[in-house]
Order: sequence, then structure tokens, then C-alpha cells
Amino acid sequence: MRYYYSKIVFLISLLVGISSLVYGGSPQKMTRQQYIDVFAQLAIQEMNEYHIPASITMAQACFESGDGNSPLAKGANNHFGIKCNSSWSGPSIKQDDETHDECFRKYGSAIESFRDHSKFLTGSMRYQFLFDYSISDYKKWAYGLKKAGYATDPQYPARLIKIIEDFQLYKLDEYYNSKTGYVRPEKFGGSTATHQKGNRGTDNFSINPYVSRNVEKRNGVKAFFAKEGDTYEQIATEFSLKEWEIYKYNDVEKGAMPEPGSLVYLQSKRGSAPRGNDFHVLKQGESLWSVAQWYGIRMNALYRKNRMTRGEEAVPGQKISLRKKISR
Repeated sequence: MRYYYSKIVFLISLLVGISSLVYGGSPQKMTRQQYIDVFAQLAIQEMNEYHIPASITMAQACFESGDGNSPLAKGANNHFGIKCNSSWSGPSIKQDDETHDECFRKYGSAIESFRDHSKFLTGSMRYQFLFDYSISDYKKWAYGLKKAGYATDPQYPARLIKIIEDFQLYKLDEYYNSKTGYVRPEKFGGSTATHQKGNRGTDNFSINPYVSRNVEKRNGVKAFFAKEGDTYEQIATEFSLKEWEIYKYNDVEKGAMPEPGSLVYLQSKRGSAPRGNDFHVLKQGESLWSVAQWYGIRMNALYRKNRMTRGEEAVPGQKISLRKKISR
């Protein structure tokens, strides 16, 4: 109860802070210090939930949003310049960037933007090496973001580091106190046939696994990322599911074992991917099953849409239909 109360108080204070800057006596244009004062606590909260240095989150927000003054931040609550991609099914806004009329994500609030930034970094395989760095090594994180392709500006790391050091944002990282280890997102590759068998787990479980597991909705279905040592049997017990249910929901055979960082669904997946995700071009190392897990689609639905027989595998370069049945 104390956690939820403090979270509510924080959100109220954050909204009041934003309102006072926008509608109060302060000038319409925020200074960098004002922007940091409003959003630093939110950056710390994201750090403790998603294991991204608050200094990096705050510096990126300052730079990408022009301290909250950019048209994208004001018109779309987009504080990190995150563009639309095949996985984005939410609102969007068009704005010139590297090319004319590029698609950027639009949010209902700045809070949603900060949360999506965290999910954007933790949910993409290309950023995963960053989480091997210390939470306090902001320089490695800054250069790592450039290496992973977050920005094309060759001076991007230096710009972030300057903001961090000029405003002593590294002090925010001292508030890192998460008790949960970072869990990598799903690794594409492998099929149900290659999963190893595991024994029934004997761990003690928390009273509320939906909190300790950080369960979220993916394609409208409850899911979370597995950690080292998990078994489907253990997860079924933890969430009061029958064993056959957990196997069915994840399109795996009895005895299969989830790989650390793989998605585990707690409900039946959907018959189609979210809107905006019509196709997926299979890459080397991916399988039809890994695509089904990533987009939250049942395997039988994926077979039907692509006119494939059960057990048939796709090949790299093949265009997989995610929403409509392909025509022949």
C-alpha cells in the first residue's frame, strides 16, 4: 500500500510541476534546469524498473526534446524522438527529420513517453549489450547508444555526456536500488523442438506474482519475460494455472523449458498481430514460433494466414503474414 501511495503522490506532483511550468507564471519556454527538476524523479523511477541509468534517460530527454520545448514534445508528448516502426500501433504525428514527413510516435502524456523509451531500449535486441554495463557508467552507455544506432549524429555521445556532467545528472544514478535483476527480451531463434526439458520447480513464490514478475500486456495478452531457472510447470503453479494451459498458451510441448529472456504468455494469444504489423520478413536465426511469440499470435493462426501446414518451417527472407491470409 505504501508503494502505491507514494507512486500516486509522485504522479500528482509531476503533473502539478508540468502544469505550473506550462500554465503558471513561469515563461512558456522551459530552461534545462526547470525541465530536469520536473522529470528527474520520473527518470529515477524508470531506472529502478527498467535498469537504464537515470542520467542517460534524463540527458536524452533534454537533448531530444530541447528541454521539453520542441514541437514534437509539445505537440505529441514525444520527449525522445522515437519514430514509428512495424511494432507501433498507437497514435502518430508526421514531422520532417532526416527525410520529409517522417512518422513519430504520439503519446497521451510525458509519462507515457518516458515509459515507452524504457520499453523501446529493453525490448530491442540491438540494445541488449548496454545492459552488461554498470548502471553508473554513463559514458559507456552514451557511446553504446550511438553504436547501437539510436542516433546518427557522430557527436551524440559527447552531447549526452556534456549534459550529464554540466548538470551533475550522474548523481541521479546513486538512487538505483532495484531488487530485481535485468531480464533480456526474447531472443529470436529456435523452435519448440529445440527447447530442453525441465523438472518441476521447487522455488518459493511471492504472494503477488503479477507485481514481482512485471507482467504487462503484449498484443492485449498478459505476458512477461522468463528469467534463469524458470520452468513452465513452476510458472503455472505461480500463477494458479493448469500445466496444459501454460503449454497451450505458449505453443510448446509438455516438458519444454523457456529460455531466459523469452516471452511467456499467461493467456491465449491472439489470432492476429496488432494493427500496423501486417508482415514480418524472417531473419536468419528466427523461426515461425519465435515470430508468433514476439507478436503474440497463436501458431495455428499463423499457419492459416500463410497457408502452411502444421510443423512446416519458414525460411530466412520469407514474408510472413501477421494479419491477413495470403492470396495464392
